[in-house]
Amino acid sequence: MDRQQEFVLRSIEERDIRFVRLWFTDILGSLKSVAVAPAELEGAFAEGIGFDGSAIEGLARVHEADMLLKPDPSTFQVLPWRGEHLGTARMFCDVLTPDGEPALMDPRHVLKRALNKAAEHGLTFYAHPEIEFYLVKDPILPGIEPTPVDQAGYFDHVPRGTTHDFRRAAIGVLESMGISVEFSHHEAGPGQNEIDLRYADALSTADNIMTFRTVIKEVALEQGLYATFMPKPMSAHPGSGMHTHFSLFEGDRNVFHEAGAEYQLSKTGRQFIAGLLKYAGEATAITNQWVNSYKRLWGGAEAPAYVCWGHNNRSALIRVPMYKPGKGQSTRIEYRAIDSAANPYLTFAVLLSAGLKGIEDGLDLPDGADDNVWSLTDAERRAMGITRLPESLAQATAAMEESELVAETLGEGVFDYFLRNKRQEWHDYRQQVTPFELDRYLTQL
Repeated sequence: MDRQQEFVLRSIEERDIRFVRLWFTDILGSLKSVAVAPAELEGAFAEGIGFDGSAIEGLARVHEADMLLKPDPSTFQVLPWRGEHLGTARMFCDVLTPDGEPALMDPRHVLKRALNKAAEHGLTFYAHPEIEFYLVKDPILPGIEPTPVDQAGYFDHVPRGTTHDFRRAAIGVLESMGISVEFSHHEAGPGQNEIDLRYADALSTADNIMTFRTVIKEVALEQGLYATFMPKPMSAHPGSGMHTHFSLFEGDRNVFHEAGAEYQLSKTGRQFIAGLLKYAGEATAITNQWVNSYKRLWGGAEAPAYVCWGHNNRSALIRVPMYKPGKGQSTRIEYRAIDSAANPYLTFAVLLSAGLKGIEDGLDLPDGADDNVWSLTDAERRAMGITRLPESLAQATAAMEESELVAETLGEGVFDYFLRNKRQEWHDYRQQVTPFELDRYLTQL
């Protein structure tokens, strides 16, 4: 038994933990959980906890249903909203086959595999997400547009405001679980909020995002509110994105930084961006995996619908933030297409692979866009070589289907299952008669 496992077992005894929740995700990024008694943990560390993988979305077929959950002791945290004396903790798990091999359908393993490829070149991938979500008053019911908790806007400060108190409580819970928060504020939409997590390695960040979503929903319920990460819950207001800053380090050196270069951005950093641009369309089904995601992407309000990059240009898909003198280690890029409902494990894996492919192939970075890309005409965008992201889940799925890079990154099983699931989602959506159609046509035709 290693030191981290010993630390977990000692902490459980010292803090009177009665239940330990083992967390993992399905392919679509839904959090799954099973509670075990502390007495079972030593065996779980050694051999794993068995479960029926075929009952989890995309994890295993019926004839290979037996799977194991192996807790990662480095992710141990007490769940503070359960009450100080109820004693519940959680750990993320790796999913294994019965012979102890990593399950190829486990999203966490997909990301680990991509990170290992980077590590073979001495590189570590870091991520810093800015996560948006809406707080609403009423229970979230199908077919009914929710009522936001306020009518405030971007950066508004509302004394004794509901969202101000909510963010303070949520940040307290996050930080008690070891998740550092950098910024928080009211976003542009009524009831819309943003909380930015401090940068960490990509695997820890993906785990933190899954924890973040759970914390936000739990704290909201405690306050009699409801939280949603739906990309576009209200047609008249901005969607919720998860703009994410990425950096790549070789040891302690930020390989995106080059003193004296334009924007202090190194050749490696430029090639990484070029890779992201080249494969952006193929990756969009992963970064924006729901039918509703495309209402956000193509709904304006600074959503990045066009494939281009720019220095401090918030209409571009990729933004290179303004350089701060003397802070070369903070050189980074911001990928703005990801929405708040993406599976972070698959998203980070695919985007890392795209960037590394750009470096491997020595791709040249096209000229950046200085203008508001939304305000340009189609002819102007074509002249600049700016293409469009997919405009629907159907288009995104078709682009992903032809992608060797996404297939290789996800692995055959995840790739095939994800495509089947998204084709079915589009089919189900296309069969619906929407309120828009009823309002527009029912009495006119």
